[in-house]
Amino acid sequence: VQLVESGGGWVQPGGSLTLSCAASGLTFTSYVMKWYRQAPGKERELVASISTGGTANSVPRFFISRDNARNSAYLLMNSLKSEDTAKYYCRADAGILKYWGQGTQVTVSS
Repeated sequence: VQLVESGGGWVQPGGSLTLSCAASGLTFTSYVMKWYRQAPGKERELVASISTGGTANSVPRFFISRDNARNSAYLLMNSLKSEDTAKYYCRADAGILKYWGQGTQVTVSS
């Protein structure tokens, strides 16, 4: 199983960014997809999740989606703030099975 995040980078405050998570080696439609982030010195926190049926939940300003045909999940982040600076990880969950990607760095700074 492999999860590969992409789309991170530097963005100015107020900007938007879309992260992608490409999954392979698993039956994608059977997995709940989640996005977490971890800022330096802080614990990893959940920012969004989407069920196998497409029910999405996220923190304000963020939107999660999935494309089952592409085995991919996405995180659209709007109105970014400096406090959104973190490494963002996707995770695939199916019961006790949980797989993590390697993360992608997002830096919000002027």
